[in-house]
Amino acid sequence: MREIDSRKITDAVAEKLIEINIDLDSSICNALKASLETEESPLGEDLLQQLLENSKIAAKERLPICQDTGVVVAFVEIGENVRIKGMGLKEAINAGVARGYEEGYLRKSMVSDPIFKRINTGNNTPAIIHTDLISGDKLKIEVGAKGGGSENMSQLKMLKPADGPQGIIDFICQVVEEAGPNPCPPLFIGVGVGGTMEKAALLSKKALFFRPDYRNPDPELAQFEDQILTEVNSLGVGPLGLGGRTTALGVNILTYPCHIASLPVAVNLNCHAARHGQIEL
Repeated sequence: MREIDSRKITDAVAEKLIEINIDLDSSICNALKASLETEESPLGEDLLQQLLENSKIAAKERLPICQDTGVVVAFVEIGENVRIKGMGLKEAINAGVARGYEEGYLRKSMVSDPIFKRINTGNNTPAIIHTDLISGDKLKIEVGAKGGGSENMSQLKMLKPADGPQGIIDFICQVVEEAGPNPCPPLFIGVGVGGTMEKAALLSKKALFFRPDYRNPDPELAQFEDQILTEVNSLGVGPLGLGGRTTALGVNILTYPCHIASLPVAVNLNCHAARHGQIEL
């Protein structure tokens, strides 16, 4: 049995959250630069240049990329032979969130009661934590900061199996077109297909944690993702919704077996600042 001090988890989470809110991942910068070569709108090209300049200023001044520093989402894989010493796993992660958002001067956006009082918790906790038990003695935590603007534009629909691949494409394009400028395109689009209603939604969020240069190992799904990206970029929404070809920078799909009568599809949108990082202890 391997012991991990909960303080190491807290320290690592706090540090990683400050980092991802300030430093735009190099793969995203590369994707933005690549989109400049295909963007046909002069205004769209100018906006893409401004997004790149914003990322440089944020890194230099050690300021957040965006004022909405989001809800913290964590996907955790914990080995069966791991024991957390000190606080519990969730408590340690939330302590890291609270410290990171305080020390990093990041905006706190969580409210304790979603229906009535809606009082800010003051430290951006609790995080949304998903935990998988795996074999071995490793602990991996993927953390993301998900902004409210893009999250609010995400949708889920229970399609009919007869709707097939074209039905999935049509639904994704509908979601993106209805969202317009609200999720601050260019977007990363996470798609979850299969399972049940809640499983599809979880898959769509997990799909947002891939880097832009990730290629789906399933050739058929990889081709399908390319097809969806082409369709989305032909909608003309463009950077920040002001027209152009660069509506999305990437589409990633995760699937799960489902009932013979079901075809759940969830679409989770993310702005270009796909803020996520990985911790291994």
